[in-house]
Amino acid sequence: MSAPRTDLRTAALALGDDALVLSHRLAEWTGHAPALEEEVALANIALDLLGQARVLLSLAGGGERTEDELAYLREEREFTNVQLVEQPNGDFAHTIARQLYFSVWQELLYERLADGSGAPDGLGALAAKAVKETAYHRDHAEHWTLRLGDGTELSRARMRRALDTLWRYTGELFQPVPGLTVDRDALRAQWTRRVTAVLERAGLAPPEGPQSLPWAAGAGRQGVHTEPFGRMLAEMQHLHRSHPGASW
Repeated sequence: MSAPRTDLRTAALALGDDALVLSHRLAEWTGHAPALEEEVALANIALDLLGQARVLLSLAGGGERTEDELAYLREEREFTNVQLVEQPNGDFAHTIARQLYFSVWQELLYERLADGSGAPDGLGALAAKAVKETAYHRDHAEHWTLRLGDGTELSRARMRRALDTLWRYTGELFQPVPGLTVDRDALRAQWTRRVTAVLERAGLAPPEGPQSLPWAAGAGRQGVHTEPFGRMLAEMQHLHRSHPGASW
């Protein structure tokens, strides 16, 4: 296999796993969201991410493994998603903080990939199509961050706690991904400015300040995941593994 083809499959797998895992987490809100409108909104975001995951995992499979095989028949250590997306939903503020951190990063990354910057052949077209979806995801997260941060004492406290809890997982977003050659320092600086601006509008300061970011970056890209991921994966893969070869 040529190096460019290997780069495409490696990058597609990492980004596909991000989308797949976060899609599943958001889908867990179905039937439990705080309002019917939000149930629909979160389900739509989950479906957008699932659509991205299908394309990306198909690219990652390279004709040797299907998207279903990659989603349902890999073991925990074979997944290369960042640890941020696998974190449990928690309360609604926790979900929104996770979505804010991730969707700002994903939109900025896809903007770069869409113009051909740092993307192996095959990812640019997907990024160009998906960037509009990620802009909506980011807008939704920003809206709720402002609403919760500028709401009641309880909503502000919950949003503050969620931001603090998840901050440690954001550093991994800027670790190298084989196959992607975007300027990670520039991406991190722009992400920091965007997130900081939203939090300031909501009356919430970044957990460690905008200039000093001592992240405890995880190792999800290397297949090392947090405890909740194993339980989530068992649930996600249960039906497929229980009925191998079944079709509708």
